[in-house]
Amino acid sequence: MTVPHETPSAGRPSSGRTDIADAPRVVVKVGSSSLTTADGEIADEAIAALAAALAARRQGGAQLVLVSSGAIASGLAPLGLSRRPSDLATQQAAASVGQGLLIARYTAAFARHGIRTGQVLLSADDLMRRTHYRNAQRTLDRLLELGVLPVVNENDTVATDEIRFGDNDRLAALVAHVTRAGALILLSDVDGLYDGDPRRGDAQRITEIRERADLAGIKLGRGSKAGQGTQGHQKTQGIGGMATKVEAAMIASAAGIATVVADAASAAAALSGEPVGTYFAAARGRRPATRLLWLKHAAVARGSLRLDQGAVEAVVTRRASLLPAGITGVEGTFDAGDPVNLCDESGRVVARGLVNYDAAEIPGLMGRSTRWLSSRLGQEYEREVVHRDDMVIVLRAS
Repeated sequence: MTVPHETPSAGRPSSGRTDIADAPRVVVKVGSSSLTTADGEIADEAIAALAAALAARRQGGAQLVLVSSGAIASGLAPLGLSRRPSDLATQQAAASVGQGLLIARYTAAFARHGIRTGQVLLSADDLMRRTHYRNAQRTLDRLLELGVLPVVNENDTVATDEIRFGDNDRLAALVAHVTRAGALILLSDVDGLYDGDPRRGDAQRITEIRERADLAGIKLGRGSKAGQGTQGHQKTQGIGGMATKVEAAMIASAAGIATVVADAASAAAALSGEPVGTYFAAARGRRPATRLLWLKHAAVARGSLRLDQGAVEAVVTRRASLLPAGITGVEGTFDAGDPVNLCDESGRVVARGLVNYDAAEIPGLMGRSTRWLSSRLGQEYEREVVHRDDMVIVLRAS
């Protein structure tokens, strides 16, 4: 259920969110608007306050990972730029300058609390390819074992428009899953999810989301495009709106990770499990397999396969593997092992999976049974085009 913060009869204990307060490993994400001044310069006092809040939680024995935006915003003032650039090349130049400044401030701020930091830059490709994903997981695990607080950011200097996260909210949710965190805290300059426009007096903050149905009727802002928008007298440096935070919270909660969306000023309270911001309850049951989470939320399809209605029903309703007989078309250039979209006859994406054949091979297989293919071409052609264990459903069959 959704509960406005003014309603004390929600049934939640006054002691707070124990799953957040007791989580042995926590991922914290902070947005660029919470780290920079109106002129786009790094706000040292904001970083110092954040470091103090995380250090207090560390003293309680928790391991912490910080996912921080702000590299591009931090590079604007040194380059003489008055606003976030819209072209990718200038964004990458700003990130190249700003990332060093940002990590230096973090290193100094955490050092005052006796905490070592380590920089980890990830691209979407690092979480799309299984070998890269495992490497990232091992690196983050080892840093935490060594007592280091990893500071993670998207590698904006090498990211492309086609393959990038676009905002660090989704990156933070995936990092929380990679590190097997128990809690995720998403911090920005917004103090939670509201049931209406918070600039109007009648809007109420929603304190708790238990399931996706609780979001029905709530309009979510997509945030500003690069270089656009203002908040009061401040220029908006970030690009993620509430929609991206809710999406990230739902990714994390579906993976069994309790999540809080709050403002940066409430970082310490959020980490302590106090009822600030909006709490997204963790789904119960087994966590989804790592490869399925990145396949659904991080992978970029290299092509697509068109399915007839029978194959759509088999894949979506019966959770069956995709066989050559149900394929009516193929688009794109991909190799065996790449992620591909599975589309119905109208072109809607209903699933995504790892394909077992190269794109050039599939036209000769379409409409054929695996038994026929095996008898004519050899036993290696008896395999599925996409196995059900390497597939996620993204849209229900109509």
